[in-house]
Amino acid sequence: MGTLRVPVVVPSPDQDCERLKKAFDGWGTDEAAIIWVLGHRNASQRRIIKDRYQQLYNESLIDSLYSELSGDYRKAVILWTQDPPERDAKLAKDELKTKKEGIKHLQVIVEIACASSPHHLMAVRQAYCSLFDCSLEEDIVSTVSPPLRKLLLGLVSSYRYDKELVDNMITKSEAATLHEAIKTKQLDHDQVVLILSTRNVFQLRATFDYYKQHYGKPIDEDIMSCGKGDLESLLKMVIWCIHFPEKHFAEVIRDSIMGLGTDEDSLTRAIVTRAEIDTMKIRGEYNMMYNDSLDNAVTGDTSGDYRKFLMTLLGAKI
Repeated sequence: MGTLRVPVVVPSPDQDCERLKKAFDGWGTDEAAIIWVLGHRNASQRRIIKDRYQQLYNESLIDSLYSELSGDYRKAVILWTQDPPERDAKLAKDELKTKKEGIKHLQVIVEIACASSPHHLMAVRQAYCSLFDCSLEEDIVSTVSPPLRKLLLGLVSSYRYDKELVDNMITKSEAATLHEAIKTKQLDHDQVVLILSTRNVFQLRATFDYYKQHYGKPIDEDIMSCGKGDLESLLKMVIWCIHFPEKHFAEVIRDSIMGLGTDEDSLTRAIVTRAEIDTMKIRGEYNMMYNDSLDNAVTGDTSGDYRKFLMTLLGAKI
């Protein structure tokens, strides 16, 4: 369950556009008005506002936000205002361009492939092609090295069945297949990639649960016992995004605010992309994992309009 608060009575798109236009005009920008309108509208409402704003004023709402806002606040509001498939396609492109060491920059790819619906993954792939004149798969091939490339390609290329269907025979058989691959440290085996990239999430969750019951330890723990390399870490991320997405995003938020400085990009991504999906669960998981309040953690590491906007998406009354 998300934390976005949409009012019971929503103004018309024309009224929202008029309020946004007034927020941009004159001396200074009315930040409170921008947060009030955009921070309390769901994806379909924001899409209509964006289209209507263009029609009414012959201006792009995204361009207006870019020129009027600044810093991390601007990034967060623009990410929130973009259509989710276009937003995620751009996030994926930005991360793949960095060609960083390790796997942190691959988080967004795994999140799109494993913590989103099959329909959203397909929409992201289509948006990626439209925006960048190449496929997401092509960019993964050109920027990610084996064996991570093989796993990511399998994950983004699949179209999982999206209904709740579990076959107990498959559960037992594929738990055994995964256990054998882990025992022999063949983590990039074709069967491992096939299972993780094609089975529906309900089937995989049942398989992971059976694995723990039958073999005594959670599958992610057994994977990490194979080593501390990038493949092991990527597989653990895949398991968490499929089995416990709220656990993964709680960890992303925690990592973004721990240590010196704040990783605002990761913090923004986690809240913006999940505010309409499961931030309520993420809040509860964060509390259980770290014995700390998610809201306090976010307010303690952010400030100004950026803080107000993130807290609005988390359901706070600003």
